[in-house]
Amino acid sequence: MKHYLIAGVGGMLAGALFTTQIAGPLVAQEAGKNSSVYEQLELFGNVFERVRADYVEAPDDKTLIESAINGMLTSLDPHSSFLSASDYEDMQTQTRGSFGGLGIEVSQEDGLVKVVSPIDETPAAEAGVKSGDFITHVNGESLMGLTLDDAVDMMRGPVGSEITVTILREGENEPFDLTMTRDTIKLTVVKTRIEGHAVVLRVSTFNDETYDTMKSELDKAVKDVGGIDKVTGFVLDLRNNPGGLLNQAIEVSDAFLDAGEIVSTRGRKSEDSERWNAETGDLAQGKPMVVLINGGSASASEIVTGALQDHRRAIVVGEKSFGKGSVQTVMPVTSDSAIRLTTARYYTPSGRSIQAMGIQPDILVAQPRPPADAEDDEDGPRSESNFGRSEADLRGALNNDSISDDEKKQMEEEANEVEATAKLREEDYQMAYAVDILKGLAAVNFEAEQVPAGAKPAVTGEGSGKGETGAAKENG
Repeated sequence: MKHYLIAGVGGMLAGALFTTQIAGPLVAQEAGKNSSVYEQLELFGNVFERVRADYVEAPDDKTLIESAINGMLTSLDPHSSFLSASDYEDMQTQTRGSFGGLGIEVSQEDGLVKVVSPIDETPAAEAGVKSGDFITHVNGESLMGLTLDDAVDMMRGPVGSEITVTILREGENEPFDLTMTRDTIKLTVVKTRIEGHAVVLRVSTFNDETYDTMKSELDKAVKDVGGIDKVTGFVLDLRNNPGGLLNQAIEVSDAFLDAGEIVSTRGRKSEDSERWNAETGDLAQGKPMVVLINGGSASASEIVTGALQDHRRAIVVGEKSFGKGSVQTVMPVTSDSAIRLTTARYYTPSGRSIQAMGIQPDILVAQPRPPADAEDDEDGPRSESNFGRSEADLRGALNNDSISDDEKKQMEEEANEVEATAKLREEDYQMAYAVDILKGLAAVNFEAEQVPAGAKPAVTGEGSGKGETGAAKENG
């Protein structure tokens, strides 16, 4: 307490001396700034009154003021905005994991509505909406010139109602329509499956349930495989994950890190900067990891990817991420409304900001387009596997008596796993690539060696990043 008081008094004395020397110019400068602000506020008041008095139809005062506030915020950056009572309620509902709509995360680029990512198992995903698509029309009405909130409002509607959106997609010569039915979006935040002996954790968003669900799903999957010793590694699939809550991104990162920095945020004021570090404990118990990302991986997804990449805890595979690295703080301004304001940038453990750059994967693997159907003859597609091509297929070949039934069974199981992975390449090439990497690492008895606490992790990819925050702050 004494140290605090001394420091405070010292500051006050120095301030008093400084003020006596240059108080005059500072006061004059501040007075000039205030005068300019008051003049602009008077200008706003004059315009507001003129609109109220002379617009062709009597406008609603509340709508006018909310629109003016929103215009001020959206002029700053694409992620700052005013949240009216209904928008604020929608945002709180989404972070709890259930809401109505099409199931797409959107942003605005050059006045166009751009799809960041479709959410798994939603009307948009099932209709074929893809990350990077531009939505130009809704039910034939153009979205050009509308704010992002207005465009989103046009896509909302009663559950069960039909909507047609016009899509502009790279590689397509003409825009095309997709028709879908609005539904209640119940987010399945984490799904697991087993590929060979690799555990795949598909994380679709970061809401209040993400970490707890991921932990329980991971534990169940490891048990299904037969224990951690049977697991070759883990694939963390963050493709088309638009982000969410910062605290959840931190917890998911911490789940696979034993020590070291996870993420830091730096704002306009140095005292607002924050840093989060990992605590001891790795749910994967040192098993190798692959993180899958693509252009729809944004915000909180990039926090997790950047942390695991910088600490060399995971190999990042896929395509460059979205590059959203700013922090939005949700600040209530009335009892039922709030503003979402960009207050900081986030930085990965190595100190890089991926804002507008994205995270580059360690291994670039594009998802190939489905091949055109091959020409088949009348009897179906020709396959080399229909013909004998091994010693065992030769007439009179010797049997191998040195292999026991158990060994033969094991070899057959391994062969089935290889065939399953080969088949997976046709369905999901990036996932098959990730599974093959884990299989290769397991074959050489690889064990993750994390960067020790206090050491500066090396930069393993190019770029720079940004995130958002939860509680009072929200990510994504």
